[in-house]
Amino acid sequence: MKGFKKSLIVLTGLSGAGKSNAASTLEDIGYFTIDNLPLMLFDKLVDLMHIFENDLHKVALVIDSRSKDIDKVLKHITVLKEKYEAKIVFIHASEEVILKRYKETRRKHPMGENLVEAIAKEAEIMWPVREQSDLSIDTSLLNVHQLKSRIEEAFSEGTDSDMVITVQSFGFKYGLPQDSDLVFDVRFLKNPFFVEELRDFTGKDDKVRDYVFADIAAKKFLKKLKELLGFLIPNYIREGKKFLTISIGCTGGRHRSVANVEFIAGYLEKKTTHKVNIRHRDIDR
Repeated sequence: MKGFKKSLIVLTGLSGAGKSNAASTLEDIGYFTIDNLPLMLFDKLVDLMHIFENDLHKVALVIDSRSKDIDKVLKHITVLKEKYEAKIVFIHASEEVILKRYKETRRKHPMGENLVEAIAKEAEIMWPVREQSDLSIDTSLLNVHQLKSRIEEAFSEGTDSDMVITVQSFGFKYGLPQDSDLVFDVRFLKNPFFVEELRDFTGKDDKVRDYVFADIAAKKFLKKLKELLGFLIPNYIREGKKFLTISIGCTGGRHRSVANVEFIAGYLEKKTTHKVNIRHRDIDR
């Protein structure tokens, strides 16, 4: 059994958040995706996947509130994580965004007729499941293509490392990224926005990076951040964490945060064997 590389994903989350699009992407990259399988059949399917040499070496199981008994859902997810090293992906969005999506599609919510109450109720009962997730994706600000990219980054071929690390920049004026594991604020650094010849460039440009890292505070910050990540990452891995999202924010998400993300991502690529993704959420705003 150990001779065959198996990959099991449990795809879960809130209704209207984008699970169907995530499932389609997993199918596109080679996963056999099963939606709404009765809970009593999960163990049998997973046993077949692991015991026999067959085509079921990449399987994605979609579990959500349609299963009704969330305690049983949580129990099954825990077993799949502990016994089969399943990766749990939780797709979610803000209540306002989900409400808008349901009004546009006029679909019925699985939790009831009153749409506002149903969305709030589902978010509440699914919270313990979200707490068990390895990868949490907030689709509030994502389009279909961006969600597809997130799934591909995490599960496409070549991501079989101890951990997948995403380093992302963002602007505080547009809100905190809800899928962050670690958040760092670099608004204490000198702001290139107030330098006229730098304003229209980004932290990817040499002239902006040179300006940001000329600040002695930037050098001290990066030194301390490298030390902190050097301590945290091995301990996260020891505890079984498979995905880590590091978010670095400045005011608008175009200059200071971008420069720091590019530096830290490059450092992690050189110093670790983990897959490192770079994301700049607000660079084009």
